[in-house]
Amino acid sequence: MNDTVRILVVDDEVDVEALITQRFRRAIRKGEMDFVFAHDGIEALEMLEQDNQIVMVLSDINMPRMDGLTLLAKLSDLHHDLKTVVVSAYGDLANIRTAMNRGAFDFVTKPIEFSDLETTIQKTLLHLKEFKELQRQRNEAETARVALSRYFSPNVARSLSTESEHLKPGGERREATFLFTDLEGFTKLVETTPPDTTVELLNSYIDGVAKIIFAHEGTVMKVIGDAIQAIFGAPIAQDDHAKRSVACALEIDEFTEKFRKEWNAREVALGVTRIGINTGVAIIGNFGGDSFFDYTAYGDAVNVAARLEAANKVLGTRVCVSKSVVDQIEGFFGRPIGKLMVPGKSEAVTAFEPLREQQSAKPEIEAYREAHDLLARGDQAARQAFAKLVGEMPDDPLTLFHLQRSLSGAQDVEIDVAVK
Repeated sequence: MNDTVRILVVDDEVDVEALITQRFRRAIRKGEMDFVFAHDGIEALEMLEQDNQIVMVLSDINMPRMDGLTLLAKLSDLHHDLKTVVVSAYGDLANIRTAMNRGAFDFVTKPIEFSDLETTIQKTLLHLKEFKELQRQRNEAETARVALSRYFSPNVARSLSTESEHLKPGGERREATFLFTDLEGFTKLVETTPPDTTVELLNSYIDGVAKIIFAHEGTVMKVIGDAIQAIFGAPIAQDDHAKRSVACALEIDEFTEKFRKEWNAREVALGVTRIGINTGVAIIGNFGGDSFFDYTAYGDAVNVAARLEAANKVLGTRVCVSKSVVDQIEGFFGRPIGKLMVPGKSEAVTAFEPLREQQSAKPEIEAYREAHDLLARGDQAARQAFAKLVGEMPDDPLTLFHLQRSLSGAQDVEIDVAVK
């Protein structure tokens, strides 16, 4: 609201303008108030259409062409942010009651007692100031909610906007599921692709992946170039965070494979998207102090998810999840990969490749499980089992990976994924 308060006075009495101007001359001279005048409702509406600085209306009731009560009805429809004080003859309770029902903020009686009018105007302006401040706070809250929606799923954003404790600085140790994605060969692609093409590709890619994460009510923690880090189970607790993350990963895989083929058809050598998921305890919260907001997580559970994403490059898979994820999903559909020795971990991480239910039920996948079990037991028959499977699934990279290992003398499923 401007420093000068602009008030429209609507009255057909000829001496009203002079009386108002004289009474409020000091406020007018100081620039605190400014009055404009109309002689009936029609003229008032015309002035309001042309003057958007008017914040308050002081209106008589009995006027020619359009009376004050009709004007009130129009103001409620066309200028609902305005505050209106009506002027009525003393004792005219029927008109006063009608005016208040039509949205008048207050009233004064005629003949006008100017001390009463001044008090009423100040009270109205104070209410208007409070109303404007409330609007500002609501607008800021909505802006914050929209901004949050760019990072969190809509449901999470709504929860955060109403439960402010989730946004306070600090962290807590809690269990969640962490999902990491990375786009193969993107750095090299940037160096050989026109900037406009790169921007179009990356924007479409990140938007598509983020929408899928949001659809599963995950939270995007970071976007670093083409890499996306997401969390399930925080800041809002989810009992099924592991299940959500796997369903999300499978949908991301479908989207990114289709996306890759579309760009390949445009002669852009876009690589596959690799995804790693791990469930575990980490310190999760808002870090960065008062000047910087970074909702993120720290801990070994987070690092393992990143290592599993990178392990796909060695394994030939696109999605790799840990046993800690699988253990929380009743009726998990997928197949075992092996015991992965990942950088930074002294103990192996048992990993699986999640699959759709229909794919998981295929005879070839069951045959793979049997071959993997043979290899895990050190049975020499594993080599022949995988060799047979390669004939049935020549395009399956995980089967080929284990066959090559067994041909090189491997007699277990312990895999050093740090070896390139």
